[in-house]
Amino acid sequence: MTTRTGATALARLGFAARGVVYVIVGWFAIDAAFRGGKVGDNQGAIASLVDEPFGEILLGVMAAGLAGYALWRLTEAVTDPEARGGTAKGAFRRAGHAVSGIAHVILAWTAARLALHAGKAAGGRAGGEDSAQDWTAWLLGQPLGQILVGLVACALLAAAVQQATKAWTGKFVRDLSPGTPVPDHVCTIGRIGYGARALVFTLIALFFAAAAYASDADEAGGMAQALGTLQRQSGGQLLLGLTGLGLIAFGAYSFVEARWRRISVDLPG
Repeated sequence: MTTRTGATALARLGFAARGVVYVIVGWFAIDAAFRGGKVGDNQGAIASLVDEPFGEILLGVMAAGLAGYALWRLTEAVTDPEARGGTAKGAFRRAGHAVSGIAHVILAWTAARLALHAGKAAGGRAGGEDSAQDWTAWLLGQPLGQILVGLVACALLAAAVQQATKAWTGKFVRDLSPGTPVPDHVCTIGRIGYGARALVFTLIALFFAAAAYASDADEAGGMAQALGTLQRQSGGQLLLGLTGLGLIAFGAYSFVEARWRRISVDLPG
Protein backbone atom coordinates (compact mmCIF):
# COMPACT_ATOMS: atom_id res chain seq x y z
CA MET A 1 0.00 0.00 0.00
CA THR A 2 1.41 3.40 -1.00
CA THR A 3 1.58 6.30 1.43
CA ARG A 4 -1.12 8.14 -0.52
CA THR A 5 -3.41 5.10 -0.54
CA GLY A 6 -2.90 4.62 3.19
CA ALA A 7 -3.68 8.28 3.88
CA THR A 8 -6.85 8.03 1.81
CA ALA A 9 -7.93 4.91 3.71
CA LEU A 10 -7.34 6.69 7.02
CA ALA A 11 -9.35 9.68 5.83
CA ARG A 12 -12.26 7.37 5.00
CA LEU A 13 -11.92 5.74 8.40
CA GLY A 14 -12.02 9.27 9.81
CA PHE A 15 -15.39 9.98 8.19
CA ALA A 16 -16.70 6.77 9.76
CA ALA A 17 -15.27 7.77 13.16
CA ARG A 18 -16.88 11.20 12.83
CA GLY A 19 -20.15 9.44 12.07
CA VAL A 20 -19.90 7.39 15.25
CA VAL A 21 -19.19 10.51 17.30
CA TYR A 22 -22.19 12.42 15.95
CA VAL A 23 -24.54 9.48 16.36
CA ILE A 24 -23.53 9.22 20.03
CA VAL A 25 -23.86 13.00 20.60
CA GLY A 26 -27.28 12.91 18.95
CA TRP A 27 -28.35 9.98 21.09
CA PHE A 28 -27.21 11.80 24.23
CA ALA A 29 -29.34 14.78 23.17
CA ILE A 30 -32.44 12.64 22.61
CA ASP A 31 -31.88 10.87 25.92
CA ALA A 32 -31.52 14.23 27.68
CA ALA A 33 -34.66 15.54 25.99
CA PHE A 34 -36.94 12.70 27.03
CA ARG A 35 -35.28 11.34 30.18
CA GLY A 36 -33.68 14.46 31.59
CA GLY A 37 -30.10 13.26 31.33
CA LYS A 38 -27.03 15.32 30.53
CA VAL A 39 -26.18 16.40 27.02
CA GLY A 40 -22.71 15.69 25.66
CA ASP A 41 -20.28 16.91 23.04
CA ASN A 42 -17.75 15.30 20.71
CA GLN A 43 -15.17 14.65 23.41
CA GLY A 44 -17.84 13.33 25.75
CA ALA A 45 -19.08 10.98 23.04
CA ILE A 46 -15.59 9.55 22.63
CA ALA A 47 -15.20 9.21 26.41
CA SER A 48 -18.46 7.24 26.59
CA LEU A 49 -16.81 4.39 24.70
CA VAL A 50 -14.28 3.68 27.46
CA ASP A 51 -16.40 1.14 29.33
CA GLU A 52 -17.89 -0.52 26.26
CA PRO A 53 -16.82 -4.07 25.27
CA PHE A 54 -13.50 -3.87 23.45
CA GLY A 55 -13.50 -0.16 24.32
CA GLU A 56 -9.73 0.18 24.12
CA ILE A 57 -9.63 -1.33 20.64
CA LEU A 58 -12.56 0.77 19.45
CA LEU A 59 -10.95 3.94 20.83
CA GLY A 60 -7.67 3.04 19.15
CA VAL A 61 -9.45 2.65 15.80
CA MET A 62 -11.30 5.93 16.42
CA ALA A 63 -8.01 7.68 17.20
CA ALA A 64 -6.43 6.40 13.98
CA GLY A 65 -9.44 7.42 11.92
CA LEU A 66 -9.75 10.88 13.43
CA ALA A 67 -6.00 11.41 12.99
CA GLY A 68 -6.35 10.39 9.35
CA TYR A 69 -9.23 12.82 8.87
CA ALA A 70 -7.19 15.57 10.53
CA LEU A 71 -4.22 14.80 8.26
CA TRP A 72 -6.44 15.03 5.18
CA ARG A 73 -7.95 18.36 6.23
CA LEU A 74 -4.58 19.85 7.13
CA THR A 75 -3.11 18.60 3.84
CA GLU A 76 -5.96 20.29 1.96
CA ALA A 77 -5.24 23.50 3.83
CA VAL A 78 -1.51 23.38 2.99
CA THR A 79 -1.44 21.99 -0.56
CA ASP A 80 -4.78 23.29 -1.92
CA PRO A 81 -5.33 20.24 -4.18
CA GLU A 82 -8.41 21.78 -5.82
CA ALA A 83 -6.50 25.02 -6.60
CA ARG A 84 -9.02 27.28 -4.88
CA GLY A 85 -6.61 29.32 -2.77
CA GLY A 86 -6.27 32.17 -5.28
CA THR A 87 -9.64 33.66 -4.35
CA ALA A 88 -11.00 35.04 -1.08
CA LYS A 89 -13.55 32.24 -0.99
CA GLY A 90 -10.81 29.69 -1.60
CA ALA A 91 -8.63 31.16 1.14
CA PHE A 92 -11.57 30.99 3.52
CA ARG A 93 -12.16 27.34 2.63
CA ARG A 94 -8.50 26.52 3.28
CA ALA A 95 -8.66 28.28 6.64
CA GLY A 96 -11.76 26.24 7.44
CA HIS A 97 -9.92 23.04 6.53
CA ALA A 98 -7.10 24.05 8.88
CA VAL A 99 -9.49 24.70 11.78
CA SER A 100 -11.27 21.39 11.13
CA GLY A 101 -7.92 19.61 11.02
CA ILE A 102 -6.81 21.07 14.34
CA ALA A 103 -10.17 20.22 15.96
CA HIS A 104 -9.86 16.61 14.83
CA VAL A 105 -6.26 16.41 16.08
CA ILE A 106 -7.69 17.23 19.51
CA LEU A 107 -10.39 14.56 19.14
CA ALA A 108 -7.83 12.00 17.96
CA TRP A 109 -5.63 12.80 20.96
CA THR A 110 -8.64 12.43 23.27
CA ALA A 111 -9.41 8.99 21.84
CA ALA A 112 -5.77 7.87 22.00
CA ARG A 113 -5.37 9.10 25.58
CA LEU A 114 -8.50 7.25 26.69
CA ALA A 115 -7.46 4.11 24.83
CA LEU A 116 -4.24 4.11 26.87
CA HIS A 117 -6.15 4.76 30.12
CA ALA A 118 -4.37 8.07 30.58
CA GLY A 119 -7.60 9.82 31.44
CA LYS A 120 -11.33 9.45 31.70
CA ALA A 121 -14.10 12.02 31.38
CA ALA A 122 -16.43 12.06 34.33
CA GLY A 123 -19.76 10.42 33.68
CA GLY A 124 -18.93 9.64 30.09
CA ARG A 125 -20.63 12.80 28.87
CA ALA A 126 -18.43 15.61 30.00
CA GLY A 127 -16.39 17.08 27.22
CA GLY A 128 -14.66 20.16 25.94
CA GLU A 129 -16.49 22.94 27.81
CA ASP A 130 -13.66 23.52 30.30
CA SER A 131 -11.00 23.38 27.59
CA ALA A 132 -12.96 25.86 25.45
CA GLN A 133 -13.07 28.26 28.37
CA ASP A 134 -9.40 27.67 29.17
CA TRP A 135 -8.12 28.59 25.72
CA THR A 136 -10.64 31.46 25.53
CA ALA A 137 -9.12 32.77 28.76
CA TRP A 138 -5.68 32.40 27.17
CA LEU A 139 -6.78 34.36 24.10
CA LEU A 140 -8.29 37.10 26.27
CA GLY A 141 -4.95 37.39 28.06
CA GLN A 142 -3.17 38.23 24.81
CA PRO A 143 -2.84 41.72 23.31
CA LEU A 144 -6.13 42.57 21.57
CA GLY A 145 -7.56 39.46 23.21
CA GLN A 146 -11.20 40.56 22.92
CA ILE A 147 -10.71 41.09 19.19
CA LEU A 148 -9.15 37.63 18.84
CA VAL A 149 -12.09 35.98 20.59
CA GLY A 150 -14.43 38.08 18.46
CA LEU A 151 -12.70 36.75 15.35
CA VAL A 152 -13.27 33.20 16.63
CA ALA A 153 -16.96 34.05 16.98
CA CYS A 154 -17.01 35.41 13.42
CA ALA A 155 -15.31 32.27 12.09
CA LEU A 156 -17.85 30.07 13.86
CA LEU A 157 -20.72 32.14 12.51
CA ALA A 158 -19.27 31.89 9.00
CA ALA A 159 -19.05 28.11 9.48
CA ALA A 160 -22.69 28.09 10.58
CA VAL A 161 -23.68 29.99 7.44
CA GLN A 162 -21.71 27.51 5.34
CA GLN A 163 -23.49 24.58 7.01
CA ALA A 164 -26.87 26.25 6.51
CA THR A 165 -26.08 26.88 2.85
CA LYS A 166 -25.25 23.22 2.36
CA ALA A 167 -28.51 22.25 4.05
CA TRP A 168 -30.50 24.64 1.82
CA THR A 169 -28.87 23.79 -1.50
CA GLY A 170 -27.92 20.14 -1.07
CA LYS A 171 -24.76 20.82 -3.09
CA PHE A 172 -22.67 18.80 -0.63
CA VAL A 173 -23.48 15.71 -2.71
CA ARG A 174 -21.09 17.11 -5.35
CA ASP A 175 -18.25 16.11 -3.03
CA LEU A 176 -19.07 12.45 -3.59
CA SER A 177 -17.22 10.50 -6.26
CA PRO A 178 -18.59 10.98 -9.81
CA GLY A 179 -21.23 8.42 -10.67
CA THR A 180 -22.19 7.77 -7.04
CA PRO A 181 -25.93 7.00 -6.80
CA VAL A 182 -27.50 9.50 -4.40
CA PRO A 183 -31.16 8.66 -3.68
CA ASP A 184 -33.35 11.55 -2.58
CA HIS A 185 -33.59 10.21 0.96
CA VAL A 186 -29.79 10.21 1.32
CA CYS A 187 -29.65 13.86 0.26
CA THR A 188 -32.49 14.63 2.69
CA ILE A 189 -30.61 12.98 5.55
CA GLY A 190 -27.55 15.09 4.73
CA ARG A 191 -29.58 18.30 4.58
CA ILE A 192 -31.15 17.60 7.96
CA GLY A 193 -27.71 16.87 9.40
CA TYR A 194 -26.13 20.03 8.05
CA GLY A 195 -29.10 22.05 9.28
CA ALA A 196 -28.64 20.72 12.81
CA ARG A 197 -24.94 21.56 12.70
CA ALA A 198 -25.75 25.08 11.49
CA LEU A 199 -27.98 25.62 14.53
CA VAL A 200 -25.37 24.31 16.97
CA PHE A 201 -22.54 26.34 15.36
CA THR A 202 -24.67 29.49 15.53
CA LEU A 203 -25.21 29.08 19.27
CA ILE A 204 -21.51 28.41 19.87
CA ALA A 205 -20.66 31.54 17.86
CA LEU A 206 -23.00 33.55 20.08
CA PHE A 207 -21.28 32.19 23.20
CA PHE A 208 -17.89 33.35 21.92
CA ALA A 209 -19.32 36.71 20.89
CA ALA A 210 -20.61 37.13 24.45
CA ALA A 211 -17.21 36.12 25.84
CA ALA A 212 -15.52 38.71 23.62
CA TYR A 213 -18.00 41.46 24.53
CA ALA A 214 -17.81 40.80 28.27
CA SER A 215 -14.11 39.83 28.22
CA ASP A 216 -15.18 36.81 30.27
CA ALA A 217 -14.02 33.31 29.32
CA ASP A 218 -16.86 31.78 31.36
CA GLU A 219 -19.28 32.97 28.67
CA ALA A 220 -17.63 30.71 26.09
CA GLY A 221 -18.88 27.20 25.46
CA GLY A 222 -19.05 24.35 23.03
CA MET A 223 -21.52 21.82 21.72
CA ALA A 224 -22.71 20.59 25.12
CA GLN A 225 -23.54 24.14 26.22
CA ALA A 226 -25.34 24.78 22.93
CA LEU A 227 -27.47 21.68 23.36
CA GLY A 228 -28.07 22.53 27.02
CA THR A 229 -29.29 25.98 25.96
CA LEU A 230 -31.81 24.39 23.62
CA GLN A 231 -32.96 22.12 26.44
CA ARG A 232 -33.73 25.10 28.67
CA GLN A 233 -35.91 26.90 26.14
CA SER A 234 -39.69 26.85 26.04
CA GLY A 235 -40.48 23.64 24.19
CA GLY A 236 -36.90 22.60 24.81
CA GLN A 237 -37.73 18.89 24.99
CA LEU A 238 -38.95 18.86 21.40
CA LEU A 239 -36.28 21.26 20.18
CA LEU A 240 -33.44 19.27 21.73
CA GLY A 241 -34.89 15.98 20.54
CA LEU A 242 -35.17 17.22 16.95
CA THR A 243 -31.63 18.59 17.07
CA GLY A 244 -30.43 15.24 18.37
CA LEU A 245 -32.12 13.53 15.43
CA GLY A 246 -30.41 16.02 13.13
CA LEU A 247 -26.99 15.23 14.57
CA ILE A 248 -27.66 11.52 14.15
CA ALA A 249 -28.58 12.28 10.54
CA PHE A 250 -25.25 14.04 10.09
CA GLY A 251 -23.51 10.99 11.53
CA ALA A 252 -25.39 8.76 9.11
CA TYR A 253 -24.36 10.93 6.16
CA SER A 254 -20.76 10.76 7.39
CA PHE A 255 -20.95 7.00 6.85
CA VAL A 256 -22.01 7.68 3.26
CA GLU A 257 -18.99 9.95 2.87
CA ALA A 258 -16.73 7.28 4.37
CA ARG A 259 -17.61 5.08 1.43
CA TRP A 260 -18.15 7.48 -1.47
CA ARG A 261 -16.50 10.82 -0.64
CA ARG A 262 -14.10 12.10 -3.29
CA ILE A 263 -10.79 12.36 -1.45
CA SER A 264 -7.67 13.93 -2.91
CA VAL A 265 -4.56 13.41 -0.82
CA ASP A 266 -1.52 15.31 -2.09
CA LEU A 267 1.04 14.88 0.66
CA PRO A 268 3.66 17.64 0.73
CA GLY A 269 7.23 16.63 -0.09
